[in-house]
Amino acid sequence: MSAVEMRASGLLDVGGGHSVYWEESGSDRGVPALYLHGGPGGTLRDGSYRGVFDPAGTRVVGLDQRGCGRSEPHVTSPGYDLDGNTTAALIADIELLRAHLRIERWLVNGISWGSTLALAYAQAHPDRVSGIVLCAVTTTDRFQVDWITETVGAIFPEAWDRLATHAEQAEIGYRRGDGRLVEAFAQLMRDPDPQVRDAAGRAWVDWEDHHVSIGTGGVKRDAGWKDAEFRNGFATLVTHYWSHDAFLDPPVLERMHLLAHIPATLIHGRGDVSGPAIIPWRLHRAWPGSELIICEHDGHGGPAMLRAWREANNRHTERLASN
Repeated sequence: MSAVEMRASGLLDVGGGHSVYWEESGSDRGVPALYLHGGPGGTLRDGSYRGVFDPAGTRVVGLDQRGCGRSEPHVTSPGYDLDGNTTAALIADIELLRAHLRIERWLVNGISWGSTLALAYAQAHPDRVSGIVLCAVTTTDRFQVDWITETVGAIFPEAWDRLATHAEQAEIGYRRGDGRLVEAFAQLMRDPDPQVRDAAGRAWVDWEDHHVSIGTGGVKRDAGWKDAEFRNGFATLVTHYWSHDAFLDPPVLERMHLLAHIPATLIHGRGDVSGPAIIPWRLHRAWPGSELIICEHDGHGGPAMLRAWREANNRHTERLASN
């Protein structure tokens, strides 16, 4: 994606001792758009997400979600209140940021976990959403969490065996076939011993690299894992959210009537084994105002998906600018 310069940034106090980092790019007179990163804990990273928006016609806002990236405090900080990091808290943070930036309504974008958060936010505040664009669509319900942490082990048995063996040997009572592996790792990432947390974090991101690899030319190690704070923060937040099915009850799929009037584009890779295509397909079937784009040769991301993402944002911003 092309480099687009950031033109404003800051830390917003959202209460409870938390501040979220936000940044803005594009035109201050453009159609407001929100970008929600993946993970949980994936962060804005190098800002390359800006390349899926037209900077001349879009006012792009991104934020590092609570507890990760440049938001404060970081989830790995001593004494961090992990129980206060929930989907409801993230939605409240987004609303505070919208009000802070004096944005009436925005085009909400989300990738991977960010698509779950985008859906949950839109269901909570449909009057603040002018459209939705989702890429590598997730719902983070029990079906998908069990799929990504258990079922996909049938495709990557060696990597999954390493993950399950790590939990079994940690002496926390986990045995494969008896209990949820994601809950075992959520427990390990909250262990008071930093060495236990670090070892579990390394094991978790090894699994992450495998299940997102199909369609990308083989298993690729994310260079970001070299940063212990990023690596362990990611593993902590992912297992925390996934072990609670994203704190969404009822799940987003059961509340799609709230979004019936909102135009949306759902973009997904046919080869995405981390989240099979039935996930966006079910959303699309329940969402009359949505279009579904399946990129046949991509996995959990890919060049065709990026093109479709840029084109979808262009269509939505043109629609909104003409209203």
